[in-house]
Amino acid sequence: MPEAVSVSVIIPCWRCADTIGRAVASVAAQTRPAFEVLLVDDASGNGTLEKLQAVDSRYPPGWIKIIALEHNIGPGGARNAGWEAARGEWIAFIDADDAWHPRKLEVHLAWLNDHPDAVLSGHRSVVLKEGQHLADVQGPGETRRITMSAMLIANRIPTRSAIVKRTLPYRFKPQGQSEDYLLWLTIIASGEPCYVFSAPLAISYRPHFSPGGYSGQLWAHERRELAALAALRNGGKLPFSGWILASAWSLIKYARRVLIAFFRRDHREAREPTA
Repeated sequence: MPEAVSVSVIIPCWRCADTIGRAVASVAAQTRPAFEVLLVDDASGNGTLEKLQAVDSRYPPGWIKIIALEHNIGPGGARNAGWEAARGEWIAFIDADDAWHPRKLEVHLAWLNDHPDAVLSGHRSVVLKEGQHLADVQGPGETRRITMSAMLIANRIPTRSAIVKRTLPYRFKPQGQSEDYLLWLTIIASGEPCYVFSAPLAISYRPHFSPGGYSGQLWAHERRELAALAALRNGGKLPFSGWILASAWSLIKYARRVLIAFFRRDHREAREPTA
C-alpha cells in the first residue's frame, strides 16, 4: 500500500456533545494522519450541531466535514451518509463516545499493506475508565481470516475498529437490525476476504451492556441481532439450518448477558451504603 493512501473517518453523532471532542482528538493524535473526518449529526436537535462546529474550529480548515441530517435515521444510516460523502480510499469508523490508540491508523494501514486482498478488517477493542490509556503496541499481533461460522458465534469486528474499502457495494441497513453486525455478515457471506488482528487499538469507555449504553437495552439489542440473522436468511446468504442454530446461540448469549447485568447490578447495590 503506498504511503499516500487516504482514509476517511466517519463518526455518527446523536446528542454527543459531551464526548465528541475526545473522539475527534484521538483521530487528530494519530501517528498516521487521516485524510478527512466526517461528523454526521443524526438530527440531534439539542445543540449537537453547534458543538460539532466548535470542534471543527479547532482543526485545520477542510479536515472536518459536518453533515447535518434533517431526520433521525440511526447510526447505520448516519454512517451511510458519511460513506457517500467520503473521498478516501478506505473508510474507518469510530463512534462519538469511543477513542483510538494513537497508532491505530499506522498499525492498521501497515497491516493492510501486508494483506492486499482484505476488504474489511478490524481488531481488538478494550474497555477503559476515564483517564486510562492503552499501552504501546509493536504491531498487529495475531491475525486470522474470519469465517462465516466464527462470525455467527460472535461479532469479531467492533465497529470502532473497522476499516472497509470505500468502493464496496454494501451498506448499513435501516434501523431495526444490528446494522454493523449484519453488514459484516453480508460481506463475509459474499466471499469477500475479511480479517481480524489481536492488537488492542480501540477504546470503549462504557462497559458492554451497561445501563446507559446503546447495547445496554438488552432485549432491544437481542431483537436487533435476531433481525439481522433473519435478514441474512431472507437474503439467501444463510441456510435455514444455519439460521436456526445461529438464532438459538444468539438467545443463549442473551441469557448470559442478562445474568452478567443482574450480578453486576447486584454487586453494585451491595457496595452502596444504605440510608
